[in-house]
Amino acid sequence: MTTTRLKEHYTNEIVPALQERFKYPNSMQVPRLEKIVVNAGVGEAVTEAKALDTVVAELAAITGLKPTIRRARRAISNFKLREGMPIGAMVTLRREHMFEFLDRFVNFSLPQSRDFRGVPTKGFDGRGNYNLGIREQIIFPEIDYDRVDHIRGMNIAFVTSANSDEEARELLRLLGVPFSN
Repeated sequence: MTTTRLKEHYTNEIVPALQERFKYPNSMQVPRLEKIVVNAGVGEAVTEAKALDTVVAELAAITGLKPTIRRARRAISNFKLREGMPIGAMVTLRREHMFEFLDRFVNFSLPQSRDFRGVPTKGFDGRGNYNLGIREQIIFPEIDYDRVDHIRGMNIAFVTSANSDEEARELLRLLGVPFSN
């Protein structure tokens, strides 16, 4: 199995830099990116079943893996939602797929978004994980703009083994995530 460019960069340069910055005695204590979760909710799937199929196809094209269908946990009558109805799709990326997706996301997709000045730093949860909302799926080069029926957003969660937001922010910054000032 081949290692990606970003994985080699992590092991050769980022681990020693983080070990020196945070004074870890052991390189195994250095925070690492454990998984990336890409999630797209489809509210119109309640009335239109085809909407979910297009979102699943788009997520499969973006990530290279087959998404799982997310179902409603409880019924909400105001939204005409019954328990067990399909309302979204998600993909969990690990190992090589994760590094490959992150490399493409940071270098190709984020610069495609309109008026891009960096991703906000407010998305940290206090435990070293970072969440980011994307407003348009068309920033990904894998999506054919002519075949898009609706502009949809998605959530991307970066799950790290860091103990604090500061460690996670430094890890993601060194991995190439462009934070706004």
